[in-house]
Amino acid sequence: MKHAKVFLSSLALTMGGAAALTAAGLALTALADDGPGRIANDNDKAIDRSAERMVEQGRGIFRFDTFGSEHFFGDALQLHKAIAGAANGGVGPGISPKTALSVGLKVDSDALPAALKAQIAAGQVNLDDPATTLALLKLNAVVGLTGKFDASGKITALGAQCALCHSTVDNSFAPGIGKRLDGWSNQDLNIGLILSLAPNLKPFTDLLGVDAATVKAVLTSWGPGKFDAELDKDGAAHAFRPDGKPAATLIPPAFGLAGVNLHTWTGFGSVPYWNAYVAATEMHGSGTFFDQRLSDPAQFPVAAATGSWNTRGTPDLVTAKLPALHFYQLAIPAPKAPAGSFDAAAAQRGKTVFEGDGKCAVCHVPPLYTEPGHNLHSPEEMGIDSFQADRSPTHAYRTAPLAGLWTHQKRGFYHDGRFPALNDVVAHYDSHFGLGLSPQQKTDLVEYLKSL
Repeated sequence: MKHAKVFLSSLALTMGGAAALTAAGLALTALADDGPGRIANDNDKAIDRSAERMVEQGRGIFRFDTFGSEHFFGDALQLHKAIAGAANGGVGPGISPKTALSVGLKVDSDALPAALKAQIAAGQVNLDDPATTLALLKLNAVVGLTGKFDASGKITALGAQCALCHSTVDNSFAPGIGKRLDGWSNQDLNIGLILSLAPNLKPFTDLLGVDAATVKAVLTSWGPGKFDAELDKDGAAHAFRPDGKPAATLIPPAFGLAGVNLHTWTGFGSVPYWNAYVAATEMHGSGTFFDQRLSDPAQFPVAAATGSWNTRGTPDLVTAKLPALHFYQLAIPAPKAPAGSFDAAAAQRGKTVFEGDGKCAVCHVPPLYTEPGHNLHSPEEMGIDSFQADRSPTHAYRTAPLAGLWTHQKRGFYHDGRFPALNDVVAHYDSHFGLGLSPQQKTDLVEYLKSL
């Protein structure tokens, strides 16, 4: 860079005015193209193009790819018929936009034509009519769901995307209607209740070996913001905890995962592991998923009996999409806490507690806020029961990343929301580890956690 500066100074002396400045700017741009004093070579540029392409492809897959899941949600469960209602060629009363919003489905306002937005704002759209829900599906405006329609406009199937559970909206247009927030857990989504409305529950009754009433009781027990991703592996015997509470866990966020090893509450595997697991075995898309740990008939009787631990869908609509989907998810940053949502002075003091007397940073290592490496701990270490851990091949719980914690306070904390608020979490660890934190330290620590 020293020689470059001498060259630019000489150039400025021999050339005049704007021409000199333009030449200097071009030279500096070239030198700083890929870092100080270095010109990006063809390989660097190829990497940049690949990164841009992967993000765009991954975003499209995350938001719109069904992986062929319409064969399950549509052909098997016939959920589209329950949405349409008898008046629109389906069954039952149908699901209106108001009902859809009440069970946590979200609408992407960017997918709505300006004229329709104006009509909704003016109260000229019937939000009590299931036909309006079908119209929104035709616009691809329902976050995480895609309707398939025939030439006459009749809905024939329904597929799901990653965004159904792992996106929400900013409510900028109306409650439940706004711009997409990819990676945020949908804490309002009552996926169990939605599935219970399917006209044909036989796929579940056959899989679990129970009657339809039992299936409905299990599904409706989950509640908003929760899902049981192990039920179809370990069976109905694990559908409820020993204390009678539902076994479903909170839907985790899918942001801030770059650098994080194991994903989800009990750390079955990494992000691409879970993408394959969910796409091929939970959404029942057509793809490949393999995990021999799940072939154990004692721990995973349903997976062992059905062979879902070694799923080989044809054609494979999942595997080729895993790289871009993974790349996009790792690119989603944890959202910053809004100004005014926490006490800044207290948070600064809380940071000292987090890194010192609270010993939080021992496991929640900044800036990942989880351990670099094998980020799992035994239930005994955490001072909680082993029920959910024992449903996992790891028999452990993951150290959850804390960045963006403020976005998912609605349903409580830990895998099952057992602690209603952050001060309950702090109190648990203070007691379990005998930290002896003062009331002020606890309050400050909570404000720091809210600031992450």
